[in-house]
Amino acid sequence: QVLLRESGGGLVQNGGSLRLSCVASGINFRLYALGWHRQAPGKEREMVGLIFSNHSTEFADSVKGRFTISRNNVRNTMYLEMNNLKPEDTATYSCTTTHRSRQFWGRGTQVTVSS
Repeated sequence: QVLLRESGGGLVQNGGSLRLSCVASGINFRLYALGWHRQAPGKEREMVGLIFSNHSTEFADSVKGRFTISRNNVRNTMYLEMNNLKPEDTATYSCTTTHRSRQFWGRGTQVTVSS
């Protein structure tokens, strides 16, 4: 069974930083691409960024230069480092991966940026 569990969310001031973690189980972690998505109230879910098995990354334009993604294949953990946070970054952040053609999601962690 594939399980994803996020942590690290919280309340931060405008311009602040947070680091989110996503721990995965049930997959051979080092072989998988993983992603971060977010969803704000009343808005569609959007992709934040991806990290591939070779550690290359992609990001949405809205977070480029502010967010980074890394992974620790020993700890089966993916990280989202968020800097210079803005109120519009307020959302529930979830990690995801695809295993055997099925997409799996964590429950998410809430990030709130105060203005």
